Amino acid sequence: MIEVFILALALSMDSFAVSIGLGASKQHGKIAPLGIIVALYFGLLQGVMPIIGFLGGKGLLSWTDSYTQWIAFLLLFLIGTKMIYESFSAGIEGNLSKITHRVLLILAIATSIDAMAAGFSLNLLPVNPFLACFIIGIITFFFSWLGVLVGIKGGTWLESKAEFVGGITLIMMSIKILLTS
Repeated sequence: MIEVFILALALSMDSFAVSIGLGASKQHGKIAPLGIIVALYFGLLQGVMPIIGFLGGKGLLSWTDSYTQWIAFLLLFLIGTKMIYESFSAGIEGNLSKITHRVLLILAIATSIDAMAAGFSLNLLPVNPFLACFIIGIITFFFSWLGVLVGIKGGTWLESKAEFVGGITLIMMSIKILLTS
């Protein structure tokens, strides 16, 4: 179960970073509603997308049984590398003209695509995948809400660092999967 919490923390860092940018954009009136709305969008999609990845991976397992640890390694490694790369580039949330529900939905989908790919690795962990996805969603909800508050209070200084740490964590998990399989 510790792997699920580590995976949830790593995946939530992308949403955390974007939430910091949204909070720092100062395009909102009240702090609490923005934090809750962002957290709901990001937490919900981050919790649902791994289920899609898990179910898709379950169907592929029968064809790729002897390669599953390599596929999980490759997916988590690539996601981690992408997160590290993105930590060195500017986020799009600072360029938004207005924070709308449509914008939040697009950002939530964009940040949860990685979670869908990571959901494949849930097939290799001895955990209930639906409980794991619930935990991923709850942790992402918390970090997204916290990210908005951090962005409002202190700007974007933590934004790229969160993505970088999340990327390193996913790469370490990918190596662990490869070494223990």
